[in-house]
Formats: sequence, C-alpha cells, structure tokens
Amino acid sequence: VAPTLVPVKPGDRVKTNRRDARKLARSYRSGDLTPVWVPDAEHEALRDLVRAREVAKKDQLRARHRLGKFLLRRGLRAAAGMKSWTSKHLLWVKTLRCEHAAHQAIETLPADMKAVIAGLQALRGIKQVSAATLVAEVGPLSRFPRPKQLMGYSGMVSSEDSTGSSVRRGAITKTGNAHLRRIVGEAAWAYQYRPAMSPEMKKRQEGLSEEVKEIAWKAQHRLCTRYRRLAAKGKLRQKVTVAIGRELLGFIWAIGTQIEKEQRNAKLARRAA
Repeated sequence: VAPTLVPVKPGDRVKTNRRDARKLARSYRSGDLTPVWVPDAEHEALRDLVRAREVAKKDQLRARHRLGKFLLRRGLRAAAGMKSWTSKHLLWVKTLRCEHAAHQAIETLPADMKAVIAGLQALRGIKQVSAATLVAEVGPLSRFPRPKQLMGYSGMVSSEDSTGSSVRRGAITKTGNAHLRRIVGEAAWAYQYRPAMSPEMKKRQEGLSEEVKEIAWKAQHRLCTRYRRLAAKGKLRQKVTVAIGRELLGFIWAIGTQIEKEQRNAKLARRAA
C-alpha cells in the first residue's frame, strides 16, 4: 500500500498502533487503499544498474560540455567536417597539450600580478593555483583599507541582529565571493598542524623579501595556536576552520599590500635612476 495515499482525517491528532491498524482495516474494506508494486531482488538490482548508468551519462555530458567550452575559450577548434566526440575527435583532443594551461597563463601575466601570486605562496596551504584564484577574485589587495573589509568581502564574517543594547550574532553571512571563501576555507585546514618549513615551502619562498617571510611564519604560529585552542574548547572542526580562514585573510591582506608596496617602491627607484 502507498503510505502517502492512505486517507487521513484532518482533525485526528492521536496516533497509536491500535488506531492505525483499525484505520487500515476499515480503509481496506472500503477500497480506499491504493496498492503499489514492490520490486523483487532481481528488479531492484536491474533498477540500480539502470539508474547508475543514467547518472554516469549525465556526468559524461557535463564533462563534455565543460571540455568543449574550455577549448572554445582558448580558440581551439577541430578540423571542418570532424564530428564531435567521435574516435577521431577524441584522438585530436589527446594531441592537445593543456596540462599546464594554468601555469602558462600565469607566466603571461603582468609582473605586478605575478609578484603577488608568488608572495601569497609563502603562506601554508596556498600554492600556485590557489594564489592565482585569490588574485583573480580579489584584485589589488590594497583597495581594502583594512583586512576586516576583505573578510567582509569574502562573506566569512558573522551575521548580526542587534537592536538597542542587545547584540546577537549568528552564522557567517555567505554574501561575499564564494570562490574566495572556498579557497581560504581549504587552505585553513593546513593550520591544524604544528608550524614547520618543508623543503617545498622553502622553495616557494625563494626570492621573497624578509618581511613577507616573517608574515608567513607569524601566520603559522598564530593560526596553529588559535586552531588548537578552539578545538580544545570542543568547537566543531568546521567552525574552527571558518574562524581560521577568516583570520588567514588578514595575513593574505598583509602579504598582498606589502608586495604591492615593494612593487611601487621598485618602480619609483627605476624612474629615479
């Protein structure tokens, strides 16, 4: 019997097994119950297989659309008369060398943007793609006079419902840039570990100023300490990560503004020379 089609009295607020059994018996006698077909094990297995294939085909279609739009943005088109997604077309796609497309695009950026991208990689949890995403989504970090404005731009600040002397704060607003919020949230997980300088991080910091390195090292100590303090209080790990990500934006702002300042000073020195 279909449970959603069992007649229910609007004013009936008492539910017990005895009353339910009596109601079902009366409904069955009057013919008010709607029978449904219950699949057996073989039909259930076949249904699971068919539905799994349907989901896989949808994923394939989305992947084809994503790849097609990516090639279109780069101006790559197959030869005339070649049908899409045939064996010949897939062989042509495999001949393309797009593995390092992000790296090639970063190398063609202006020197100021490349400097900020390189500087942000001094922070733990932020590598080339993450740093490029931050620069692409935020733009010049100096356009924010204070780091709190950058935090508000990301939507990682607490919502507020205050009136008079009553102050009530709730969950984060999530009204800012979702891409920025995602990148910072992923990077914040790296600060649950004790401060350390891996060989890879030392390599990423080569050529950076001592001020930038000092900011990055200070971020490791402060954020790791804050992460462990909040976790020790029994806070949910997700909430702890959001708090760490919000504070990480302050260090991102500090490094970005420092590098932009160094770039301006270098330009002035070249002009003076």
